[in-house]
Amino acid sequence: MSGNSINSKDFQKALQVGRPPNITKLFPNSKALIVSGRFIDRGMIAKGKAVTIAANGRSLFVIRGALKAAQRANASIIIEIARSEGGANAYCAVNFWNIARQVDAVCNELGITVPVAIHADHYGIKKESELALAKVEIPSMFEAGITSIAIDASHMPDDKNLNANIELRPYIPDWAGLETEIGEIKGKEGLSTKEEAVFLIAGLNAHNIFPDWIALNNGTTHGIEESAQGIQVGLTSEIHEAISKYHVSGAQHGTSGNSSDRLREIAAMTRTTKANVATALQMISWGLEVNDYGNAILDGEKNFIKVKDQGVSEDMWNAMLSYAKERGIKGGDFKKLNLPFENRLLGQEKSVRDRMSKRVEDFAYNMLVSVLNAENTAPLTIEAINDAGSCDPGPKIRRIENPDDWTPDKIKEKAAAIDSDKGSKGNFDD
Repeated sequence: MSGNSINSKDFQKALQVGRPPNITKLFPNSKALIVSGRFIDRGMIAKGKAVTIAANGRSLFVIRGALKAAQRANASIIIEIARSEGGANAYCAVNFWNIARQVDAVCNELGITVPVAIHADHYGIKKESELALAKVEIPSMFEAGITSIAIDASHMPDDKNLNANIELRPYIPDWAGLETEIGEIKGKEGLSTKEEAVFLIAGLNAHNIFPDWIALNNGTTHGIEESAQGIQVGLTSEIHEAISKYHVSGAQHGTSGNSSDRLREIAAMTRTTKANVATALQMISWGLEVNDYGNAILDGEKNFIKVKDQGVSEDMWNAMLSYAKERGIKGGDFKKLNLPFENRLLGQEKSVRDRMSKRVEDFAYNMLVSVLNAENTAPLTIEAINDAGSCDPGPKIRRIENPDDWTPDKIKEKAAAIDSDKGSKGNFDD
């Protein structure tokens, strides 16, 4: 593949061989290059020191804006929704079971030709009793068009986290992108350690499970970042080096609120290829005033500042404020406005809808090109698809651990020897 543009012949070939079976069944006549998350990771690795956005599609406006940004940047992208956002108890209208249909429709409408993965983020398992539901629900999500998933059992002790990943692997298609996690995302508390990471990844390897990404608690938070702590680049790099022989890439959670310089360091100094962006895109689509890295700016009374003639209409914003006030919704909990207001937002006049998605597009484009070094990764991803000649590039590594060292008893024994601080208990969902 020559140059940085997507060759039409290469695109058509990738469209024929790269779409996984659930996507070809759901959208047999589609021209959207919806692929496994594995290929998105491969495209970033091929460029080197490149990270793409995993845009949390809390609304159709975010989905449209993020896809347009990716096309403009010629970058592969991930559109995702977390279990808290789009699961059975969702606070968004976009969910695990309709996100693929929305992404496919937008890609075809707008002529999007860059590769896109559809990721189920933070599929949380907080206790072993939840595994039974997961074994039913996860297949239903892939039947609805998911192409990548994050199993997040980090809320449980290390041995139970590993065992949950092992137990759920048979319910995930072999071709799908896979993310695993250590440490709940809770800021400076309960920071992840390299011992935890090595334990989880080595144990999975012994069971023939090869995650594409690992997410850490490396000092950031979900939602509105209120401290200067943020992502700890040094800790992230140290953990990534400790597991480098397993060829697992990093997934950076809680990107909103971290400075562009810090995110550039994550791209340049760690093995990260995926950066989740959720709250920033939501706030930007609504037309709120944000700083240069997407964190909402508050006035002296801790209220959001609406930019006139940006995002939602002024009348709609006043309605959103009234709804929030009546229900005592403040700060980061404004995310709960997504579900009750999505249809009302879709019913606004076209110029307002367009400016909502355009604001997301401009922010996401800048992140892809100027911060995360993801520009022109789309052709590299397409090249990886065509080289594989299928919807599955296969794992980046084979088993190197001895399964005899990772029996249930030995897993429990190894976990007991890990000295780690999980931080305070609480609800740390996205």
